[in-house]
Order: sequence, then C-alpha cells, then structure tokens
Amino acid sequence: MLIELRFFASVREALGLAQERIELPDTVRTVGQVREHLVARGGAWAEALGQQRALRMAFNHVMCAPETPIQAGGEVAFFPPVTGG
Repeated sequence: MLIELRFFASVREALGLAQERIELPDTVRTVGQVREHLVARGGAWAEALGQQRALRMAFNHVMCAPETPIQAGGEVAFFPPVTGG
C-alpha cells in the first residue's frame, strides 16, 4: 500500500525530511503500525519516532489514535505535542 508521510517540527528536524512517499507491506494496517515500521529503520528513525517520544499522529488531516486504520493513498503525519503559554 502506498501512502504519504509528513513530518513536522522537531520530528522533521531529527529526520532531515519533511515528507516521504512509502510503499508499506500488507501487514501494516494502522497508524501505530506505520510508526512501528518506521522505527524499525533504526538510527534517527528510532530516536525521532520511538515509543519513548510523546507524539501526535494524524491520518488524512484528522488527529487519530494508533489503532486508526490507514488506506492506500492516505497521509500519515507525525508531530510533537503543541505547547503554549
């Protein structure tokens, strides 16, 4: 399944990448599994997207939970929590 990935703020800085189009194996069916698939790349990917990091995720511009199903042609975005003050 082909999807678009988008990375924002500190995630983008850590990866040196704002977006990527990726072909996923059939076993990757949820937003959380996309994250796990990317973490398995190791290195900066594991550091930026690992479970130790508090991240927000969205599918097709809608905030979502890790168990949210993905669809071919969709967009998964990763970004740190927003803070303000």
